[in-house]
Amino acid sequence: MQEEPMTTNQPGSDIADISAQQSGVLLVSIMLVAACGIAYELIISTVSSYLLGDSVVQFSLTIGLFMFAMGSGSYLSKLIGEKRLIENFILVEMAIAMVGGVCSICLFVVFAALNPFYKTVMYSFIMIIGVLVGLEIPILTAILSKRESLRKSLAHVLSLDYVGALIGSVAFPLFLLPTLGLIRTSFAVGLVNILTALVTLLFFRKSIARSGLWIAGCVAILIAMIAFVIGGTFLSRYAEKQLYFDQIIQIEQTPYQRVVVTQNRTNNDHRLYIDGHIQFSSRDEHRYHEALVHPVMAPAGPRENVLILGGGDGLAAREVLKYQDVKQIDLVDIDPAISRLAQELPLLRKLTAGSFDDPRLKLHHQDAFIFINKPGTLYDRVIIDMPDPHNEVLNKLYSREFYTMIKRRMNPDAILVSQSSSPFFTRRTFWCIEKTLADVFTDTDSYHVTIPSFGVWGFNLAGNALPDNSQLPLTVETRYLDSDVMQAALVFGKDMDKIDMPVNSIMEPVLYQLYIDDLNSPVAN
Repeated sequence: MQEEPMTTNQPGSDIADISAQQSGVLLVSIMLVAACGIAYELIISTVSSYLLGDSVVQFSLTIGLFMFAMGSGSYLSKLIGEKRLIENFILVEMAIAMVGGVCSICLFVVFAALNPFYKTVMYSFIMIIGVLVGLEIPILTAILSKRESLRKSLAHVLSLDYVGALIGSVAFPLFLLPTLGLIRTSFAVGLVNILTALVTLLFFRKSIARSGLWIAGCVAILIAMIAFVIGGTFLSRYAEKQLYFDQIIQIEQTPYQRVVVTQNRTNNDHRLYIDGHIQFSSRDEHRYHEALVHPVMAPAGPRENVLILGGGDGLAAREVLKYQDVKQIDLVDIDPAISRLAQELPLLRKLTAGSFDDPRLKLHHQDAFIFINKPGTLYDRVIIDMPDPHNEVLNKLYSREFYTMIKRRMNPDAILVSQSSSPFFTRRTFWCIEKTLADVFTDTDSYHVTIPSFGVWGFNLAGNALPDNSQLPLTVETRYLDSDVMQAALVFGKDMDKIDMPVNSIMEPVLYQLYIDDLNSPVAN
């Protein structure tokens, strides 16, 4: 029977050989540290997308800088001598656990308190974590080469590194983020790093000088990470609170977005935010939803079947249900959490006026793009109540292709309305949406209203033959909108008037970049 090789090295000296058991521990470590590395990339990218918008830029920059930093770390690893390889690997894992663990909460706090320095801090985290991750592969390869050839060691290291990257990239969106949220996820990933360091330390403790001190250090970080994971809800609320003026009464991270509900006790104002973007304020939401719904619903003609895309809060449906000849409303919103909150939170349920209890309303929790691309009901009125196109995913819901699919699901005399962002703060975005609608429909009409929480806000109507909206035939009760308001809403000042914009499409997604540029323009600031 063949005996396992024995480690004969003295504490603190170079490793002469490693056992099969120790080799197995290191191979598992490779997979775990790779999973952690990709998770940190995704955490930083997601936080920055949440805070800065433009997810394509944030993910691209993070991945590019992280890969560069990993390469730099691999290059710097040549400065590490052949001695104390295990100690160096454990030290790297301890450092990654601490830096990676605090990255998300630090980014939130810096954004709120030291906003001009946010990108500097973000890039610093990317580079530091990337360099540390880059150090790991050469160190582990060098240790494993004590047992087998360098070629075999490198093959094992790289193959398990890729497997770990797959595990991390799948676990983050499907399990970690929906279950733990951003802040607790970063601490949980840090916990994996420090556990890896501790297990490695225990298996190699006879080869490490002052192993007791190393164990104590790892255990201290381990306890801190466990405490932060357990207390992460408090930390999340603290970090989130820095972004909002009002008291947060509900936070929920869904598989699709970050949902926050706030309350101002002074004026009893409740607000809903999605990914940091305000969706409505209870004090003036009636202005937005009346302006969105009634110009498309009030004109004469059939309105038995109505489609609402977005609007999971039920407030647009509340306005539609005022029309007694409406027989069916299909409300399509991908995230069931929005509708659930609107039905469960008393303050939101009061705003909906029981719209979810009306048998005419049917909920569909699926992607609007998928829903509308299937054969089904032909609609008389279509209401698009989507968030602003601040990323490429939302961009497709303002595209020529999407509008074309909607047109196929509309009756010949049907009318469509889309919220279209602000013609003042995001002027190019607004008119790009209008131009895209005009590319698909025969007739379009644009209007805007003032909503205190949003500022000037715009909408676009589209159809084959639109009625004269300057004489809006309102037959239902409203708090804000009337014919005079509608007539004024059709007039645009010189600084908001129509400008020529390109058509937005899935193949040429110009809209979301226009939106980001608009927000960064002097007018928006």
